[in-house]
Amino acid sequence: MGVFLGTHQNRLDAKGRVSVPAGFRSALREGGESSPFVVLRPSHKHPCIEGWPPSAFAELATPLDRLDMFSEDHEDLAAALYADAFPVDADKEGRIVLPEALVAHAGLADSVVFMGLGRIFQIWEPQAAAARRESARQRARGVTLPAAKSGAA
Repeated sequence: MGVFLGTHQNRLDAKGRVSVPAGFRSALREGGESSPFVVLRPSHKHPCIEGWPPSAFAELATPLDRLDMFSEDHEDLAAALYADAFPVDADKEGRIVLPEALVAHAGLADSVVFMGLGRIFQIWEPQAAAARRESARQRARGVTLPAAKSGAA
């Protein structure tokens, strides 16, 4: 699977179309994604849109399926993950149409910022994206990644 890297600003046209950065399109192709091109959903943590490769989005079903299918937890998580998700295809120029509900959720207008997060990416209003990156840098100080598990037993 490709990795989404960097921060890229693009114009959102009057029809709600935006060009996906070339590096992000390449990352989706490297992951073997075909149709839909990407799954978009509102972030439940931030005022932004999350972009998921379809294969990564499908992986969400595995841990969700460990919950009792008729429990409130399962239903709440399923609704939060899937009810507002939009499978989106790109046109031949690499543009996608952002659904109006997601545009409203993220407070988008003329310009948007694509932020790479490794496995997924986010689409932000430019000033909110700058504030989020600064907040993340401040919060990440002193945080370290967990050590890799050794294969020795």
